[in-house]
Amino acid sequence: MYARITGVGGYLPGSPVSNDDLVRRGVATSDEWIATRTGIRARHLAEGACASSDLALEASRRALEAAGMAASGLDLIIVATTTPDFIFPSTACLLQGKLGNAGAMAFDVQAVCGGFVYALNVAEKFIRSGSHKTALVVGADVFSRILDWRDRATCVLFGDGAGAVVLTASDAPGIIATAARADGSRHGILAVAGQVCGGQVCGDPFVRMDGQAVFKFAVRVMSEIALECCDAAGISPSAIDWLVPHQANIRIIESTAKKLGLSMDKIVVTVDRHGNTSAASIPLALDAAVRDGRIRRGQKVMLEGVGAGVTWGAVLLQY
Repeated sequence: MYARITGVGGYLPGSPVSNDDLVRRGVATSDEWIATRTGIRARHLAEGACASSDLALEASRRALEAAGMAASGLDLIIVATTTPDFIFPSTACLLQGKLGNAGAMAFDVQAVCGGFVYALNVAEKFIRSGSHKTALVVGADVFSRILDWRDRATCVLFGDGAGAVVLTASDAPGIIATAARADGSRHGILAVAGQVCGGQVCGDPFVRMDGQAVFKFAVRVMSEIALECCDAAGISPSAIDWLVPHQANIRIIESTAKKLGLSMDKIVVTVDRHGNTSAASIPLALDAAVRDGRIRRGQKVMLEGVGAGVTWGAVLLQY
């Protein structure tokens, strides 16, 4: 029994906000500074009361449509998010209500930028066990709500968005190998250390990052986790048709590809269009490559991500 992706969907709110737009909004930066260091040219920012569940709803509808399935057919919903609508109930339950599904198991996963890969790991185990047949796995974040727009080292990096996949039990090959890891001793290199206590915000409510430490760690573990999945599947990295990495920084993506011996022609890159959308970045990139025809049925695809925690993971699948 395999867990096979039968539908993908993505959603970006509003119009693109370019690097020059950020300058006009008062951020002390430039298009050249951002683009040369990160590869980011634009991002999308949710407005008003738009929440993670709203973004997730649009991406989910598109994934369900691609799968030819109604929401009532789902028996598992997992949402990976760092920016839930509420402290509780979960964003997954809110999404379930908006989709009109009743009775499916629904819960959130919090592994920041590694969240989608973590959620896909979990969903695959439910399906492989035989307890569930059809799962909706979503990555959705409204990171703009936790950015300090005076801190150009972080605010220019992130955007808002959602991506989703439908997983279905199948005899045909689907997810072949998975791996996920964490190292909590490194929690300080990327964090939002604030919390709500007694109705007040306690601590720092904004994203803070040690950019160099994150870069070095990400390049190392992204290649290691991909090799771990390849070893589990008994293939070499050269057998991968497409690598879909977390879309955080073009330099991290290029360094990972080099370590794996893969040409950039095999790497799906969308970071220039939407920046780092946290848990949404991998499914957004996957959706783009499926819809434009690059990723085709039967091809081997590696998804991999790394996020605060520190968390990291990978999924090798036959699309």
